[in-house]
Amino acid sequence: MRIAVLAKRFTLWVGLAAVLVPLTILLALQYRWLWELDSFSERAHRAQVESLLEAVSKNVEYFYTDAGEVLDLQPAVFTQGQLERAAHLFKKKGVRGVSRLFVMSLRDEATEPLYFSPSCASFVPPDGSPEARAISVAVAPWKALHRKDGILERVRLFVEEKDPNFRILLYPITDDSSRLVGLAGMVLDEAYFRSHVLPAAIRKALADFSEGGSEYKPIISVQDGQGQVVYATDSSQDPWKTEARHPFGFVFTDWTIELASRHATAADVARRNFVVNMGLSVALSAVLLAGLALALRTASREMKLSQMKNEFVSNVSHELRTPLASIRVFGEFLRLGRFGDIGKAREYGDYIETESRRLTQLINNILDFASIESGHKTYQFERRDVREVVCETLKTFEVRVRQSGFRIRLEGADVPLPAARVDAGAVAQSLSNLLDNAVKYSPDGGDITVILRREDDFIVIAVRDQGIGIPRDEQSKIFDRFHRVSTGLVHDVKGSGLGLAIVQHIVEAHHGRVAVESRPDEGSTFSIYLPVDAPEPAGPKALAATGSRERPTEA
Repeated sequence: MRIAVLAKRFTLWVGLAAVLVPLTILLALQYRWLWELDSFSERAHRAQVESLLEAVSKNVEYFYTDAGEVLDLQPAVFTQGQLERAAHLFKKKGVRGVSRLFVMSLRDEATEPLYFSPSCASFVPPDGSPEARAISVAVAPWKALHRKDGILERVRLFVEEKDPNFRILLYPITDDSSRLVGLAGMVLDEAYFRSHVLPAAIRKALADFSEGGSEYKPIISVQDGQGQVVYATDSSQDPWKTEARHPFGFVFTDWTIELASRHATAADVARRNFVVNMGLSVALSAVLLAGLALALRTASREMKLSQMKNEFVSNVSHELRTPLASIRVFGEFLRLGRFGDIGKAREYGDYIETESRRLTQLINNILDFASIESGHKTYQFERRDVREVVCETLKTFEVRVRQSGFRIRLEGADVPLPAARVDAGAVAQSLSNLLDNAVKYSPDGGDITVILRREDDFIVIAVRDQGIGIPRDEQSKIFDRFHRVSTGLVHDVKGSGLGLAIVQHIVEAHHGRVAVESRPDEGSTFSIYLPVDAPEPAGPKALAATGSRERPTEA
């Protein structure tokens, strides 16, 4: 039977593992998937943001690259002195966003830049202004290159930003042999850049961004070289959260484009969704595990209860056979006349009566337990002298105690006790169960002391033995039905496992309590506390065992 029980328990643990292992694997896979999704979403959002900022920078570059096409003059303008053609071209195209256009021929080292005057559509000499000095500084390296007969393999638009107040675009002009013959340039108008170029570049980038189906509505701002915001798509003063910064790549390279969001960013939303989804998964798993644990606990308890019932049946069978066998033997002795004298016959009769009472007590316990389980157990209350009930119980138990080698001592018999409202038969049954346990679990015989006393508002019936005692961790379980201490000599003693459960039920029906004091190898003391003034029963003479009762506080 033990092997079968262990097999069942092992099956339960295998079932638990069969659920836990796949669930753990699923949680791990889901965590990894959610983490990868969150990481991918963040990378995708970052790429999206960088692409948007790069688009703004490119739009600015495209604007000034297109404007710089006007500087692509023919070499003849410089080699043949045809500056009027350049003046005519500048006037015709009317470049926007430029504060000054200029050209410079490199045929003569003493030549200075000439400035285009829109009013007269011609070039004029420098005026000594800060702007003119900035232009002179910008063209100086090109003069040096010309003196060294420098050759340009690739001609493109160059940006000069040594002086942030005067940002210059230069276009070198080369002849057929790639030798530098002149320069054409423009000074950018920063005010125009702020008021026209930036807004247009940002609007176009946002429009292209929205066409991609994105619902993300960012805030784009531009900061100058001193960190001052010179433009923003949202002019309110509410704070925003910066997501990314990107410098301009062609011109105004010391300026920064900043992308921000006033609300949660896409990365924040993805991260929050990750936390929420993972939390829900963990919560659902916890609920599933709790349900599984509850089911396993219930199954384990049912298995344990089934095992206890099996042991109960086995023990009760043994308990029934023992007194029946004694009754049959002594009955046969009497029937066959195998006794020497009338005294021996009376002794046999005492044995038969004792075993009959023992059998009756066992059957009463079983029947009472059945009544308690079905909720039909009732008690007949009347005012009785508890001392009288105790003495009558000890008298009926005397023969068995004497036969087992024990002595019963009654203490407190002379102490005056008030009458109490009790069910005399139930109290006698409780005391009998305690005495029966004292005999069973005191293998070496000795004294069993029954103590009567009054303690506050309670009449106390205590049974003290010199038996094997009860471990502290078992003392809270011994009143459970079918429970039997699983270690030591206690487990080797046959019993139904119902005696103390019935004692507790009877005492609680009297609105009392049962207390135990015990140490291993030092004996045990069980005390029944019966209230002196018990509440009136639920019916005229009966109290249902299933009624809700309030247990008195321990004295």
